Amino acid sequence: MTSEVLATYEKIAGLTNQMVMAAQSSDWDSLDRMENQCAAASVALMGGAAPLQGDARQRKIDLLKQILANDRAIREVTEPWQSRLNG
Repeated sequence: MTSEVLATYEKIAGLTNQMVMAAQSSDWDSLDRMENQCAAASVALMGGAAPLQGDARQRKIDLLKQILANDRAIREVTEPWQSRLNG
């Protein structure tokens, strides 16, 4: 189960990295598609797996930091764009 959980976090981290690039290049269709893929992958993490220990726990923390940094980078591009649409 540990490897499945980490594989899911790896997938989400990779997708969010691609989402940053899509946002920076104004590829909104790809961004939307990958956002849906992230949401689908996140569902697998809601099963309540046992807490990770040791190296696996640290890898999960590193992946979460990467995902959050990617999210911040995406928002830096999209929030001003969305404000212009709503304004």
